[in-house]
Amino acid sequence: MSFLPHNPHSEQEDSWALAGIVLFGIAILVAAIFTTPWLLVGGVFFLLAVLLTWKEPMWMVTFLVAWWPLEPFILKWIGDDLYLYARFFSEVMIYVLVGVVILGIIRGKYKRRATPIDLPLALFIVMIAVSILLNTLPIGEAALGLRQIIRFMLLFYVIVMLYPRRFWVKRIAIVIFAMALLQSLIGISQAVVGGDLDSFLLPSERRTYGELQLTEGTVQFWDPGQRVFGTMGRYDRLGTFLALALLLSVGFIYEGNRKHKWLNLGLLAILAVPTLILTYSRSAWFGLVFGGLAIAALRKDKRVFVAAGVAVAMLAGFFAVSSLSGTLADTPRQTVSERFFEAFSYNRFRGEYLGLGRVYWIVQTPTKIVPHGVVSALFGWGPGQYGGGAVSALGNTRVYDAAGVPFGVYGTEGYIDNNWFALWGETGTLGVLFYLWAYIGLIVAAWKVAKTSKTTLTRAVSAGYVGIAMAVGLNAFLATFLEVRTLAPYLWILAGFVVVLGSREKLIETS
Repeated sequence: MSFLPHNPHSEQEDSWALAGIVLFGIAILVAAIFTTPWLLVGGVFFLLAVLLTWKEPMWMVTFLVAWWPLEPFILKWIGDDLYLYARFFSEVMIYVLVGVVILGIIRGKYKRRATPIDLPLALFIVMIAVSILLNTLPIGEAALGLRQIIRFMLLFYVIVMLYPRRFWVKRIAIVIFAMALLQSLIGISQAVVGGDLDSFLLPSERRTYGELQLTEGTVQFWDPGQRVFGTMGRYDRLGTFLALALLLSVGFIYEGNRKHKWLNLGLLAILAVPTLILTYSRSAWFGLVFGGLAIAALRKDKRVFVAAGVAVAMLAGFFAVSSLSGTLADTPRQTVSERFFEAFSYNRFRGEYLGLGRVYWIVQTPTKIVPHGVVSALFGWGPGQYGGGAVSALGNTRVYDAAGVPFGVYGTEGYIDNNWFALWGETGTLGVLFYLWAYIGLIVAAWKVAKTSKTTLTRAVSAGYVGIAMAVGLNAFLATFLEVRTLAPYLWILAGFVVVLGSREKLIETS
């Protein structure tokens, strides 16, 4: 009996697979002889990953869900010879998953299924294609920019076409909760030790490949031990991941009907909530609150809104009578309360504008970037041209020079710390409207499934997804979180689960 569950393949398919493995192995061996022996090691590992994906794609999805939170730390120890391959391994496996699914559809193994967001996403891709043509972009730049936008969205369709059974949904949820617990333990250890772990965990080195920036590294502008980040490289990435896990757990807690479920998820909250606070990530704090309110609205839980109203009134009253509003500033060392109230201070907004932070780009994008011409207003400047990770990696200043603005935040980084406005600048008003149509469509579908499903698991995952989607939508106004692999893949994988679970109960049409 095989340890890995898999679908049977014909002898002809197995023969072709074996031939492909042998040819790939020979190619890797020859390449390793003329380059580095480590390439052979990486090639063997990649072959095993492809074989695992071919046998059972959901095992690879499970592996990636566990891999992404650890990836920034693991990459820190990878040498230059293998770094390029290790950096893009998880992304390549997404394309392998897509290839396996396409082959499965062609062979009749998987069924091609419709989803509620097919039309808006198709129109979104059409707008990007039109933008590339109208702006006459180089193919390389356009491809890298398009990849940055859609790579994790592909996971949604991978899940929908695979149509996994419910135990896979439970397994992925367990892995997410387990990673959240692990990251919480590491984060709390950082706080207890007092910063001695920071240098060990922090991936501070900038990595490049020719003129292409692979990773920017993390500059620790905060005091050691002040903000915890686990293995994720940045405090905001840890914070937003923990918020996602906590919101998913809230969906289960609302649906929990057995005592042990409450105890298990209570352990997550006991560790994850303090760690979330210690990240000092306001994006994560506000996202958790916003997502929690969305789930409470779905479940018509008035107690949550009463408590939230009282808390807001108390905080607003304290902020109004104190002198904090005019004196707070972002410094290397702050208390939690100073960090929270500083988000609403005049100095914060003034400093972010004058310092070319996200407030500056909130003003410049609709006044200088989008209305630069008819093409930019309707179809944008094209992928890889403004505001996101691709333009930063490419060092592409074309749009910034044309509009007469600095090169992203601080005038040097390329990105603008606002994913929605980056999409607006690159895909235009039509493009971002179609993207929002798809995004809101998923929330509406999850809301419907959570309200009408008769299955506990389906209601729990769908309710959790409503909160997660609302939180990530808010997070995307504060950084490029729709592109970050420690958050965005989970958004689309869980969206796929909602559609599959809803389809099984005939609540969502996928035929």
